[in-house]
Amino acid sequence: MSKLRFLAAGTALALLAAGTTAQAGATLDSVKQKGHVQCGVSTGIPGFSSADDKGNWTGIDVDVCRAVAAAVLGDANAVKYTPLTAKERLTALQSGEIDMLSRNTTWTATRDTSLGINFTGVNYYDGQGFLVSKNLGVKSALELNGASVCIQSGTTTELNLSDYFRAKKMEFQPVVFDTSDQTIKGFEAGRCDVLTSDQSQLYALRIKLADPNSAMVLPEVISKEPLGPVVRQGDDQWFNVVKWTLFALVNAEELGITSANVDGMRTGTDPNVKRLLGTEGDIGVGMGLTNDWAYNIVKQVGNYGEMFERNVGKGSPLGIERGLNALWTNGGLQYAPPIR
Repeated sequence: MSKLRFLAAGTALALLAAGTTAQAGATLDSVKQKGHVQCGVSTGIPGFSSADDKGNWTGIDVDVCRAVAAAVLGDANAVKYTPLTAKERLTALQSGEIDMLSRNTTWTATRDTSLGINFTGVNYYDGQGFLVSKNLGVKSALELNGASVCIQSGTTTELNLSDYFRAKKMEFQPVVFDTSDQTIKGFEAGRCDVLTSDQSQLYALRIKLADPNSAMVLPEVISKEPLGPVVRQGDDQWFNVVKWTLFALVNAEELGITSANVDGMRTGTDPNVKRLLGTEGDIGVGMGLTNDWAYNIVKQVGNYGEMFERNVGKGSPLGIERGLNALWTNGGLQYAPPIR
């Protein structure tokens, strides 16, 4: 092992040790003490996490950060954002630079079992696809043999791409960039024939082109990409807070509770609604929160469906169908354990 590799391995082990020895409840206590959630997000993916010229962050991943802040602090605006590249994101979480990561991160076995981190659920079911210029005349990924492919480093898409082309006995030339912005600019500048990423990101990046209609997403989806928030291992209380915040968003949609009707629903008689909104039982107390934790989430951020539609849904610039991200009651995969 070279000296450089030895140092890198030592750093990784130290970070892992730091993650696995975190004290239970330490993150929740820290967040309450400092008065905000430090949330890791992307460096700019429209619909998921991006900032305007005034530094205001929006997106479905950003809304997860805001929901956690509403649950813990009663204030969805009590969030500070740390923009992170794909390569930086997990180290930032492991080292304690951020309290949670909400940034287009795929839940995989390796990440979940060997990096000292825990995935808290799935806030977007995605799959890897391909974006091509219409001028290329390609209608299927099976026509991409020999293509140059723009790709972002430090992502699962690199490995999926290699697996797909090897399985189809095709060749490709990777053109690697550090950020999604660099990747789409490389594609637009003709550095590559095709850009590959999660399909949601392809739609998000396409609207950054000078002429979005000049490019199209091919029909093939070559992988499963369950994306969700991540926390450090070793702090079960914080793990529960972030996990059940996500579940509260989904349960609220299933129960028909929205940011507009939550006050009226709070005074109703449905026991499922009463438990979620804290007028019956003490589920919040078990997590170290007040019993109106979920009420604050829905009142200030909305339910999962509201988050989806305003950020990436048909009414947004991305115009993405609910598809797999519909509730299980509507044929999708979004399902949350009951509040009981």
